[in-house]
Amino acid sequence: MSSTELPGAVAATAAGLRVSAVRVAEGERLRSVTLPGLTLKVRFRPSDRTGRPPALYVHGLGGSSQNWSDLMPLLEDVVDGEAVDLPGFGDSPPPDDGNYSLTAHARAVIRLLDAGARGPVHLIGNSLGGAVSTRVAAARPDLVRTLTLVSPALPELRAQRGAWPTALLALPGVASFFTRMTRDWTAEQRVRGVLSLCYGDPGRVTDEAFRHAVQEMERRLALPYFWDAMARSARGIVDAYTLGGQHGLWRQAERVLAPTLLVYGGRDRLVSFRMARRAAAAFRDSRLLTLPEAGHVAMMEYPQAVAQAVRELIDDYDGS
Repeated sequence: MSSTELPGAVAATAAGLRVSAVRVAEGERLRSVTLPGLTLKVRFRPSDRTGRPPALYVHGLGGSSQNWSDLMPLLEDVVDGEAVDLPGFGDSPPPDDGNYSLTAHARAVIRLLDAGARGPVHLIGNSLGGAVSTRVAAARPDLVRTLTLVSPALPELRAQRGAWPTALLALPGVASFFTRMTRDWTAEQRVRGVLSLCYGDPGRVTDEAFRHAVQEMERRLALPYFWDAMARSARGIVDAYTLGGQHGLWRQAERVLAPTLLVYGGRDRLVSFRMARRAAAAFRDSRLLTLPEAGHVAMMEYPQAVAQAVRELIDDYDGS
């Protein structure tokens, strides 16, 4: 394994195509971790504080480590936090083997933690990252101190209507069709669509944050593997939903030993609010935070509330 720190903005390069720089917020840095067949970009906030337990943040489908930029500074006094770009997302290039299954994403997280000897960590995941983190916690309990899941993508019998496009994206040929159908859409139009789907109230997004989101969308659309990573990861979620037995996500949730915080938004259009009680019953040592006005990305809409709940979880863990 090799690790290279990348100060400031980083220009992503894919298949010889140079695209615009990845945004790095004030106080953040990026580093690159190279593993056999895999390169992962990791976002962190340098600090002089020592002795803090490690934490790892895992984003959702179509997201990146930037999704945690509001939450990370609120917790930096209690954890040494890092946020990973999953393979094919953010500034991480595609995996050499082209495997975007849920298991492959979980394996990437495990390999990152093993390579850096950072476990056990306070593991925090959203949506796809929540499902990935569940699988990591079940498979490698030695790597997880506590588990926080924000709208985790766990199987539902009746999926939210807003989640249907994700399921359709998993079908062969749909990604290329959607690319052709939306080729005239501007980055601004795409971002407005994402915000309306993911936020309980898109009006909470500041003008500055909107501009940054548009810039990031333009950068991602220039990547030749953007739609492939989206489609294959969506297919990975759908495939994971069909698994039964010991590999089923709900069965794995029951095997998680780490104290678990579950965060659900009452206005979530992708993960049903009704799944909160089932999740609370499935994870053996769980607590539930419900935010009635939040959508799918509560850590971006209500970072203070999520941070307070994570602090309480960590305090109770450290005091046990």
